[in-house]
Order: sequence, then structure tokens, then C-alpha cells
Amino acid sequence: MKRLLKHLAVVLCIVTVSLMATYVGLAAYYRNAFTYGTWINGIYCTGRSIQEVNDELVKDFTYDGVTVEDKDGNRYMISADEIAYQFDFMKALEIYQKRQNPWMWIDSLFGGHHAELTPVVTYDTDAFDACFEAMPFCQDEREDKDRKVAITRMPQGYVLVNEREDVLAIEQAREAVLFAIEASESEVSLAEAGCYHDLELTAQMRETLDIWEKLERFQNCGIVYRMGEEEIPVDASVVGDWIALDDNGRFLFDESGEFQLKEHAIADFVEALAAKYDTVGASRQFLSTRGDVVTVEGGLYGNKIDKEAEVAYLTEAFYNKRSEVHEPVYLQEAWKQGSEDIGSTYIEVDMGEQKMYYYVDGVLEIDTPIVTGNTSRRMGTPSGVNYVYLKQKNRILRGPGYASHVDFWMPVKGNIGIHDASWRGKFGGSIYQTNGSHGCINTPREAMEQLFDMAEVGTPVVMFY
Repeated sequence: MKRLLKHLAVVLCIVTVSLMATYVGLAAYYRNAFTYGTWINGIYCTGRSIQEVNDELVKDFTYDGVTVEDKDGNRYMISADEIAYQFDFMKALEIYQKRQNPWMWIDSLFGGHHAELTPVVTYDTDAFDACFEAMPFCQDEREDKDRKVAITRMPQGYVLVNEREDVLAIEQAREAVLFAIEASESEVSLAEAGCYHDLELTAQMRETLDIWEKLERFQNCGIVYRMGEEEIPVDASVVGDWIALDDNGRFLFDESGEFQLKEHAIADFVEALAAKYDTVGASRQFLSTRGDVVTVEGGLYGNKIDKEAEVAYLTEAFYNKRSEVHEPVYLQEAWKQGSEDIGSTYIEVDMGEQKMYYYVDGVLEIDTPIVTGNTSRRMGTPSGVNYVYLKQKNRILRGPGYASHVDFWMPVKGNIGIHDASWRGKFGGSIYQTNGSHGCINTPREAMEQLFDMAEVGTPVVMFY
């Protein structure tokens, strides 16, 4: 028994010595390499030297440069090549390895060591300064004392120019970009980095801001004029012209502290609106069936805005801050509103070709020869854009020396109208030059009956040579 115990003691001693030798041997091995279970930036580093790990980290690491974003969202790039950017993990790896205790490698058996290391970066500072100083946000060389607060008239209305708000601290911005490069970050936002700040305001500047708040409310008009398919907003670009100014260009205020309006400002706006969109007697460009664009002037057809009613409406709506789409009141209203008021349903009287056409929604429904006013007797049918203002059957047309019965009568301008002419055996050609009508548009009965049944009162009639 004693002999067995002695034998076991010897075996235990040998095992213990072996384990100790193994532990000491591994501790000595890890003295110049990373200990068991070490992971750096996702790379397994156990037993590897600093140089070996550095070579692999450098191989897997890329850096193209930094994108700098200003407060307005503009982005500018400083590339790694421009500043001779270089990187190396040696220093970081040396520091990390020194923190490892090779005698405590056994701890890693129960959980590895994971680390994320950033490289040590070097770059050409002069090249960086040149790149940074070339950025647009570095070109403003004004001193803080020269930055103003002012209200300026622009085409879109009055705007506030506040040069003391969100002022970039150039040196702070430079440090933020340098920090990003040294940390190998690909982007840096100067706003998020806190590089913008507001400057102190003078009493006069604060007074300007108070006026601006009132001006913003004044300009905030939500009225929109609907002129056919067009919409004309009464926005700041319009309302800005209504404010009265003194001889020095300063705002004028009434006794209650509100902005004064120029005399007749609203009436002038309505007058300009009517000048553009009133089409009665206007000159129009018309694409004829024969294929050319003709200029048609005059006539009775069109829109005519009730300017008095609109001045009253706009004055009330503006001062009560109404926000709405408004269609103006008309003294005379065409089938369509806006500058293109003829539309796609109309009668076309081509007196040069002695032809008449009737279109419905752009589709040609009637194509007929006609005879218009006798030009040799100075009774030529006048050109212009008119409209059918009446429809009658079985009418006696009377004039100096004649009384003619017609089955269908559609007057378009005074006593000039479109009607059948049973006394004629031929239509078209050059008949109108010597044997034309007294000014009316003579039409074959079959075509006239068809037109009478289809065309409505109000239909535009485009008449030209």
C-alpha cells in the first residue's frame, strides 16, 4: 500500500511539474505575441507578432477621405491623396499588447479578448490647410462687427437678411474636420459638431426683427386667383409692392402701427389682372384649319372682369386674411376663362378660303363652303372673334332694298349672322368678291340646319381672311 501511494505521489508530482512547465512556457511564448483568444478588428491574433497583425490590419483598412457638410447641406470632399494621408496600427498594437499580462493567458480559456483599434494617422498639414481654406464656407472674410440684420426687397417679396445668425466659427470647424481625419471618419457635419453660433444683436437689430415679424404676417396672403387653367397667387411678390415707403425707402405705418398701403395699390393690381386676362376685342393667335397661324383682332367674344367688384373683394379678403382660391366676377364671361378663351368647341369662318368649320371638343363636325360679304361693294364681312348670341327659325332679314326669308338665323355681331340662303345655287370660290352678301355668312341649307341643331348660344365664332 505504501508503495502504491509513493508511486501515485511521483506521478502527481510529474504531472504538476509538466503543467507548470507548460504554463510557464506559454507565458514566455505570449510575451512577444498576443495571448490566447485575442481578436482585434475582427482578426484572430493569438500567437501572432505585432508586425504580423499590423500587416493584415493595414491590408484590410481603406480610407478615401472626409466629406464635410455645412449647415445648408452642401458637401465638400477632402480626399486622402490630397493631404498625403497615411496610417499604421503599430503604435496602437504595441500599447494594446503591453496591457496584456502573458502570465494571465489562462483567463482567455473562459472568454476571449476582443478589441477595436484605430490606426495612427499622419498627413501633410500644409496640404490640409490649403484644402480646408479653399472650401466655399471659408471665403467669407467679414468680421463679426460688419455682419448686419436688414430687410431687403427681392423679386419674391421682402426677405430678411440676418448675417448674425448661424455664423461659422472657422477655427472650430477646422478642428472638427481634423478630428474626423485623425479618427479616419468618412463624414463630418459642421452643424452637428456645433461649429455655428449666433452673434449678439444691437437694439436697432432687434427692432428690425420686430418689424420683420409684422412684415411676414402682412405678406402671408393665401388668396389665389383662378384664371381659367392658370392660377395667380397674391403672394409676397405681389403684396410687397402694396406697402407705402417714405422718400428714404422706409416703411410707413398708420396710427395703429400697421403698414400703410400705397394709394390705389389693390386697384392697380386688379387693373393689371384685367389688362392681361380681359379678352373682349383682344388680338388672338389662332391656328386655322388651313394650317397657318392667323392673327384675329377685335370682335365681341371674350371675358371682361368686373374691376370694381374685384377691388372690393380683394380689399376685404386681404385685410381679413382669407386663404382661398377665387374666381373673379365678370361683366362678360366667355365659355372659357384665362388668356386662351376660345377652347375646343367653336365655329371657324375662313373668309379667305370661303369655308366654314364647326369643331366640337376638337373634332371637326361640319365642313362647308360659304359666301360672305361683297367686298367689291365694301360690304365685306368683318373679321374678329364673336359668338352666337341668338338662334331663331323662319326669320325675315331686312335691309335697304331687300327682305329675305331664312329658315335658320344665328346672329354673331349686330345684324351680321350665319344663315341659309335658298337663293344661291353655288357657294365658295370667289363669289363673295362680286356677288357676296350684305355682310352675313350665307350657308347651304343642309349644313345650316345641322349647325343650328348642334351649336349653342355662346359658341365662339372665329372670323378672318
